Amino acid sequence: MAEIVLERLTKEYGNGICAVRDLSFTAADGELLVLMGPSGCGKTTTLRLIAGLEEPTHGTIRIGGQDATRLPPRKRGVTMVFQRPALYPHLTVRNNLKFGMPWRSRPLGASIDTTARTLELQDMLDRKPWQLSGGEQQRVALGRALLRQPRAFLLDEPLSNLDARLRADLRRELHLLHRRLQATMIYVTHDQVEAMTLGDRVVILDGGVVQQTDKPSALYKQPRNRFVALSLGSPAMNLLDGEVSGDKDILRFIAQNCSLAVPPEVAERWLVFRGRPLTLGVRPENVRLSPGSVLRPPGPEDSPQSLRMEVVLVEPLGAATLVNLSRGDWRVTKQLTAEPLPPVEGGFVEVIFDMTK
Repeated sequence: MAEIVLERLTKEYGNGICAVRDLSFTAADGELLVLMGPSGCGKTTTLRLIAGLEEPTHGTIRIGGQDATRLPPRKRGVTMVFQRPALYPHLTVRNNLKFGMPWRSRPLGASIDTTARTLELQDMLDRKPWQLSGGEQQRVALGRALLRQPRAFLLDEPLSNLDARLRADLRRELHLLHRRLQATMIYVTHDQVEAMTLGDRVVILDGGVVQQTDKPSALYKQPRNRFVALSLGSPAMNLLDGEVSGDKDILRFIAQNCSLAVPPEVAERWLVFRGRPLTLGVRPENVRLSPGSVLRPPGPEDSPQSLRMEVVLVEPLGAATLVNLSRGDWRVTKQLTAEPLPPVEGGFVEVIFDMTK
């Protein structure tokens, strides 16, 4: 396997569009690195640059310590699995797996049979692609990549065309496969669940620029900006705009007719933001509702640690319920998973924010 290093990589097209700009990150030897971002953010272009299917305008690509920036694709030692399986329709599964496989001293059949068992394709080797489901076809494409024994795998949204249940099954298989192979993989997705569950680390892209790179748990707990904060988490992080007022002894976060007390234990960290516009980010799990609904609007009786907010919408999801709350310009979502009945739409509830988080 091989470490992949991108140094200040830029790709500009003739029409003036810049797909990726000053891109730098490292996929360590044996790491599963996820590139995540919305459509058009430069994820696939980055994979194509690494594979040699596109030529960078500026920057350097190193694979296994070797400068591969201008190497032809066949000499880079990487293999790419595309969003669509791209199998040869006239060949059986066995021959699709064999296609492009380098000559080895051991018999080809043994390698193919071992890979087929790993991907649970052993009963399908004599079938044609049209006789397979979408998930089975994608496993064949993955097996073909495995049999090439590359230095690194590039996976371009390989699960995006599958239904939800099959995606979950194949995501789990891919995760376990990576653990067995300890292979270097760069995996592209726009799905936050795939990014959080698969990635050893995640690179979040927007507009061809890296927004943040870290372990999934660190990105979730300490996002660098609003884009990263809203990219991870379902429901998404609640963002409340306001400003900090007061002194170290009595510090408050204020917006229009809303006010929240800042706990003394974190007041020192908040003081530097005093008098400046500030966005407060609160994960739904750090929001708590008082039991029952309060059937009267907000007033001066609000406590320092809570707000009285209107229940705008209640969305049952089966095992959980989303409660959408509103007060002024502030919108807050809370996910309830406990047994008690959710609040009543049109009523008011006391909403308590964990200001230490």
